[in-house]
Amino acid sequence: MPVLLRPWSLDDAAALQDAVATSPDLERQLGPSTPATESESRDFIARRLAPSRERVNAAIVVDGRAVGNVGISSLDRVNDIGWVYYWLGTDARGRGLAARAAATIAAHGFGELGLFRLELGHRVNNPASCGFATRAGFLAEGVERQKLRYGSERFDTETHARLATDPAPDVDLLALSGF
Repeated sequence: MPVLLRPWSLDDAAALQDAVATSPDLERQLGPSTPATESESRDFIARRLAPSRERVNAAIVVDGRAVGNVGISSLDRVNDIGWVYYWLGTDARGRGLAARAAATIAAHGFGELGLFRLELGHRVNNPASCGFATRAGFLAEGVERQKLRYGSERFDTETHARLATDPAPDVDLLALSGF
């Protein structure tokens, strides 16, 4: 199974539309502009997943098809800090792709982007995300009470961070293409 990270392309619109259609929880992560059609998916890629000065996104590609995203946003160039986030379509989960993708984007952030600290967070009731963060080398730092709201329900989140000086995690990094 060839797996790599590369920039999103408008040609990935059908894959994005399929991931959204088969993964109902993605609406929480993608927000109110979650694409429902192929045209909306192309627009979403152009507006939210294309490279910019504020963020870097990488399509997680398995056998030539985009199955998820990993990125760094909230780039603070004064303090060399960024926020790591990810999502996977339902069919791509449970294979360790998220941890490998996050470890790879972290290496890119520390190397090419010159960042020193990367942060991420997950709902405390989501042990799978905690495991992914830990496997990717992000250490737990604390709980932020009721930080996230989905509908009318609020959730505590656990913040993790990884420093450029931390040891690299014991995961196989993915190939990077086009960065």
